[in-house]
Amino acid sequence: MSELEKQVREKANLAVAQFQDRAGDRLNFSAESLLMVEEMLDEASQYIDQMPPSDISALVQLFGSYLLEVARTAHGGEFLWHQEHEQPVLVVGEPNRHIAIMAFQKIRGRLNGDKEDNIPFFYQGFNERVQSALPGTRALYV
Repeated sequence: MSELEKQVREKANLAVAQFQDRAGDRLNFSAESLLMVEEMLDEASQYIDQMPPSDISALVQLFGSYLLEVARTAHGGEFLWHQEHEQPVLVVGEPNRHIAIMAFQKIRGRLNGDKEDNIPFFYQGFNERVQSALPGTRALYV
């Protein structure tokens, strides 16, 4: 296990530990659990103006890592560091295809109240692409 994968998995598990009570024990790294993540981000977005930047950054990392771990649990893949966006990216399907997902920007957008950054919908698009991608396909979900 790479150091980056270890860090993502630790943050994802920390998200479960910190929010499982609020989630009613529904944080189980399934696609369905992202409905609860969406609900919690919607609630948190109502208080974003009152949060210090460090708390916002922590929430983005926790829920972003959780989303990446949901994707890795379902599809496998490898975590890489995306220099330009300064965040982890999960790459699935190598070497025949390259379907990648970054989560932190999407989580930050949803936390900032943008309902168009719907987390289950975002994941569904990635999930469908992974399942239907033909050899040679290259896609990045941001």
